[in-house]
Amino acid sequence: MDLDALPTMEFAFPGPLRDQLVAAVLSGAKTTTTALVAGYEYDGEPLPEAGRRSAVIDSAGRRVAAIELTEVRVLRLADVDLRHALDEGEGDESVAQWRAGHEEFWHSPEIRAELGPDFTVDDDTLLVTQRFRLLQVA
Repeated sequence: MDLDALPTMEFAFPGPLRDQLVAAVLSGAKTTTTALVAGYEYDGEPLPEAGRRSAVIDSAGRRVAAIELTEVRVLRLADVDLRHALDEGEGDESVAQWRAGHEEFWHSPEIRAELGPDFTVDDDTLLVTQRFRLLQVA
């Protein structure tokens, strides 16, 4: 599979968090991810669909793996389940722990720079949860 021919998928922003998430993808520990519907709307991008193949980008901008989405769901933040939270591969042991970490990220200066200084999440915030499988490591 030609990684250069695939659209890219980035986890978080370049830096330590992305490095941690990419390592979890490469090890097989991370098989789900979550994004804000508001982010797709801001970027004017359609929501991803199951079957999409993407090249995973590391902090240096290198294509390091290929993944395929196997499931895409749009749901409220309050409806994220334990299986999804655990499969994100970030070491969370509960939905509450997962949510706290994600809320911290979604309230970060980088996200607010994109979505506005007053952006916040609550139980009704719409998310895109994605399950994927690792196809290839570069």
